[in-house]
Amino acid sequence: LLCPCLIYGAYIFLPFDAPVLPSISARLVYTLRCATFATFPVVLGMIVSGISRLCSSALEPFGELHREVEIHRTYVSQSIHLFILYFFNMAVLATYLPQELLKLIPLLTGLFAISRLIFWMSYAIGRSFRAFGFSMTFLPLLAMLLWNLYGMFFLEPENLLS
Repeated sequence: LLCPCLIYGAYIFLPFDAPVLPSISARLVYTLRCATFATFPVVLGMIVSGISRLCSSALEPFGELHREVEIHRTYVSQSIHLFILYFFNMAVLATYLPQELLKLIPLLTGLFAISRLIFWMSYAIGRSFRAFGFSMTFLPLLAMLLWNLYGMFFLEPENLLS
């Protein structure tokens, strides 16, 4: 329930509008530029993972990992997988959204980045706390997927493969 409220509140109260993007190629470039900001938590996780691996007291570099190193490695791996799903869904979503709703692209990007950071912090606290951050990442992704399937099969079925 929190994700739709956050997106709606940001859509109404944040004072910016998406630029006019009449062509699909312009929308995809806009989505690509917004998705660059969504890589911030992943890159930050890679940096922290590398530093934690360097600072761990393991004598064998290919041996069993400590919990601190394993948390960051798992976070980076999951974040990369979710980012790939996010980016492809966002690219398809940008082609179906009307011009008035293109403001959702940077808002969903920000939600993805914040959600991954919340997941990372809660995962470091304990594995039982990570559900909130994961649901804030996964449920908007699922909503985008359902909207994309609806758009492909019901709004424009004649352009499904073109």
